[in-house]
Amino acid sequence: MAKSNLEHILEKKRTSIRSGAGFKSGLARAGRFLRRDVSCQIIISLFAVSAAIFLLPTPEGLTPEGQKTLSIFVLCAGLWISHVIPLHITSILAILLISLLGVMETKEAYALFGNEAIFFILGAFILAAILAQHGISTRFAIFLLSSFGKTPMTLRSTIYLFCAFMSFWMSEHAVAAMMYLIVFELAMAQRLMPMRSNYGKTLFLAMCWGCVIGGIATFLGGARAPLAIAMLEEVRGVEMGFWQWMVADMPIVIIMLLFGEIIFRIFFPCEIKDITVAHENLVQKRNTMGKLRLEAYVVTGIMVATIFCWIFFRQQIGLANTALGAVVILFILRLVEWKEVEESVNWGIILMYGGAIALGSAMNTSGAAPWLTNILVENTSDHPLLLLAIVALLAKFLTEVMSNTAVVAVLLPVCLNISQTYGISAETMTFTVTLSAGLAFMLPMGTPATAIAYSSGFLSRGDFLKAGLCMNVIAWVVFLLVAKFYWPLLGYNLTQ
Repeated sequence: MAKSNLEHILEKKRTSIRSGAGFKSGLARAGRFLRRDVSCQIIISLFAVSAAIFLLPTPEGLTPEGQKTLSIFVLCAGLWISHVIPLHITSILAILLISLLGVMETKEAYALFGNEAIFFILGAFILAAILAQHGISTRFAIFLLSSFGKTPMTLRSTIYLFCAFMSFWMSEHAVAAMMYLIVFELAMAQRLMPMRSNYGKTLFLAMCWGCVIGGIATFLGGARAPLAIAMLEEVRGVEMGFWQWMVADMPIVIIMLLFGEIIFRIFFPCEIKDITVAHENLVQKRNTMGKLRLEAYVVTGIMVATIFCWIFFRQQIGLANTALGAVVILFILRLVEWKEVEESVNWGIILMYGGAIALGSAMNTSGAAPWLTNILVENTSDHPLLLLAIVALLAKFLTEVMSNTAVVAVLLPVCLNISQTYGISAETMTFTVTLSAGLAFMLPMGTPATAIAYSSGFLSRGDFLKAGLCMNVIAWVVFLLVAKFYWPLLGYNLTQ
């Protein structure tokens, strides 16, 4: 392929990523779920069901406030699952109804927007945006790929492990968007055929799965973990630190990364033996990057110090204080301008947090969650591991068709009360819902990372289904083994 043609294709892809067309293309090819008229029907139906719950006589054992909360929960859960309106708008509706229907005092409901987790993820989003704008993560990627990616296997593994590692510290969505152009350029330089080249498929799967697996390791890989720890503290009064989360999750991350490599080799055997052209492309990029500027070194140093404080000084300083303190320092040093980060921060997630946390708190304090728990667990098995298996399977199914943050918002308030009934530790149930919701491998609409990989045109829906189904089953089994044998060593027992 001529160089001019390659540059033309890459420019189209850059424009696509910047405008969001890459996501739209991937999701469109995965299937259009709802037309406008169907969306209206769903909204009307959900409001009707919610109104029916609200107007029916109050069931025995449920308070009037609990009945109101349950009607709000059913409405919001349906809207989150169907995605007929944006997730954050549903959360705004939740907090509005909680206030208007008298479930909580208005001041109390809106005060939950001041939860520490909201400001932590806001700071984390800004820090990730600053890293990307200084080109630090991209430079690091090109340096590693050009240094270690000299054979087909080492190049793919480097992409895979780099995406996983970077998703420890940045949103997996941002990592996938950053790496997409690099991987696409390598595939084009090597003249890999879309839909036909097994190696091309695994390059994009390595990018995608690396982001997904690495994204569960810390609080920074996605919005679901900060939301989960905020709900854990609000509902059960249990605090969870950065280091505690990382230690508990790391075995799952390592094991899933190993199985991912096995799946690559089984389902997509490599058909090429030489990637000289792709490697030369990387070396050329590295040589033309120039030296890293002083500002980039300072930003890197501040980010490393921030992570250090998150791990070792969480109790003394706090996660949100550390994140926002780092942001303030970067602005004071004039290493970034507000206009540069304003467009990179997902403000909708911030809004979603407030509503989801408020709804979770209302479900608990009004008695709706305990009442619903008694209904759900009645006449079911009292084996804790079986319960965790069912919850994990449900979370994995839901996260393939809806936002994983929404899965946490829908399941966790109820599951935390179920865990109390069964005597399962609150931390174990939080891990069960949140980690299972984070590991979506099968459908392109499961996470932004899978949508981005699908939009490349190298992978078919069948490729995702056959390989992703195996990864989902493996993830489910690995999770249960870790819950049974590893978490009790950390004090997170199946029974309290």
